[in-house]
Amino acid sequence: METGTGRLSPAATGGGDAQLGSVLAALLEASHQAAPWDVPALVREAGRALGLGEARVFLADVQQRLLVPMPEPAPPISGPDVPSGEPSPPEARTRGRDVGDSDVGESGAGLDVDGTLAGRAYRTERLHRGAGPTPECWVPLVDGIERIGVLRVHPGANASAPMEDRARALASLVTLVLGSKSTFSDAIVRTTRTRPMSLQSELLWAFVPPRTIGTRRVTSSAVLEPAYEVAGDAFDHSLAGDVLHVTVVDAMGHDLASGGASAVALAACRSTRRAGGSLADITTAIDDTLNEWIPDRLLTTVLADLDTVTGRLSWVNCGHPAPLLIRAGTVVPGALERRPHPPLGIGLRPGPPEVNRLRLQPGDRILIHTDGVTEARSTEGDLFGEHRLVDHIVRHTATGQPAPETLRRLMHALVVHQDHRLRDDATAVLIDWHPGP
Repeated sequence: METGTGRLSPAATGGGDAQLGSVLAALLEASHQAAPWDVPALVREAGRALGLGEARVFLADVQQRLLVPMPEPAPPISGPDVPSGEPSPPEARTRGRDVGDSDVGESGAGLDVDGTLAGRAYRTERLHRGAGPTPECWVPLVDGIERIGVLRVHPGANASAPMEDRARALASLVTLVLGSKSTFSDAIVRTTRTRPMSLQSELLWAFVPPRTIGTRRVTSSAVLEPAYEVAGDAFDHSLAGDVLHVTVVDAMGHDLASGGASAVALAACRSTRRAGGSLADITTAIDDTLNEWIPDRLLTTVLADLDTVTGRLSWVNCGHPAPLLIRAGTVVPGALERRPHPPLGIGLRPGPPEVNRLRLQPGDRILIHTDGVTEARSTEGDLFGEHRLVDHIVRHTATGQPAPETLRRLMHALVVHQDHRLRDDATAVLIDWHPGP
């Protein structure tokens, strides 16, 4: 699919399902060697060929407050350093297709997730169509179950169920293409950031996995704030067969050494886990590694395994706030409170950590959080507290909000409570066990 060649025009690709398949196949083929900054133009041409008008990608910023349009480079330029007809290097290109009025909100940086139709598509993970004779449609971009943004299309007078199906199919492929480029593209990362990130935050974000993972049986979703200055908090979640593993760590301090301690803890966790180690083995490995390489750096953690078939939950708590069990729309008091193992990294060895176990029921949710959530204070000194945390999770569970949206709203409420000035890292992971019939 060469941009501007007409290879994706309706005349070139036939009609009906054959046209859809041909256009998507051409987009996939062209994407393999396309530079990340060329993806928006490829998507735009595919949208035109499918009768969807000007298709444009909007990515969620790292705090999930804005949907930011991916910039498109200018057409090839000529000059003494750029021969005519050759593509210009990215540093010589400008944002040729500037962000239009319909692409930005009042902030001028993007569209508000909480106050726009585009944001509604992102929040609900469903296609939403605007009003008017030629409405635009907003289609969620979901990588597996990880929300990354939305796709805007303009089917115009052709808006219909078949055209919406085309839009969804295009969005699915666009998400895969973006995912394949994001691991090595600063262009994509820049789009998701509204300001520079601290060194310790850069370190930790490089270590943590996607915010949301899962299968038809389970969803694990995480949030981490302050996104641009986080230092000591981190999370990990992964799937191995039918087992979901989750780790949440909170290292003492708020500097580069804290970020290093959390990064080392995640590395020790993954190395031991991937070698077949148990929760007790992982705990010991983290403690040994910290004591050897970053001594006297206290770190609290919860490590958990969930068998997604049977619902058996196993966990170790090392000096961390107890996880919460949400069942049938309410928190079960003390369900996951056990005597914790001492924090790691300080040389205390009372013996092997106790591995706790509990059988979950279908529909149960487990919330693991750091003390930066409950101990967050307003400017008047009012604690956010466990009561606000519980109330938030229960209310959004009752309204059927998926785990990622529940946590997004939780973190925004926490930021507002502190007048947008977080004084400590705050991390939460919400596990949703939904095994089905």
